[in-house]
Amino acid sequence: MANLSSGNGDEPEFQIAPMIDVLLVLLVFFMSITTLQVSRVDSSVNLPVAPHATPPGGPRDESVINVRWDAGRKRAEFSFEDVVYAKPETLVPLLARRHAESPGHRVVIRGDQLVPAEHISRVLAAAGQAGITEITFAALNR
Repeated sequence: MANLSSGNGDEPEFQIAPMIDVLLVLLVFFMSITTLQVSRVDSSVNLPVAPHATPPGGPRDESVINVRWDAGRKRAEFSFEDVVYAKPETLVPLLARRHAESPGHRVVIRGDQLVPAEHISRVLAAAGQAGITEITFAALNR
């Protein structure tokens, strides 16, 4: 990185171009990783507030299920990987396949504040039928 070949006693020159190249590669790497996580999150879901909730551990293999409440039709909508499902029971084969591929697979439930508890319970039952035992809930801490 430093040019030490000048024999005239001057200060060594610092090459900044390779440093910028490395930083740009890291930037692209981190942008590509976070894009997948952000795409799983449905911004229309209003999460409940849990001021004493603890954040989950480090990065893991997880499936995010968004449970949105449609107030006009008074029904819940379940979205998983950008596909909306009318019933969470239809997610059982998908979750079971994920669990078979990665035994430490976790399900994250992002339920809207207005969703009745029975719909969240249905998602829990679907995850249980798929054999998944590690389930977390998303909430805001403010």
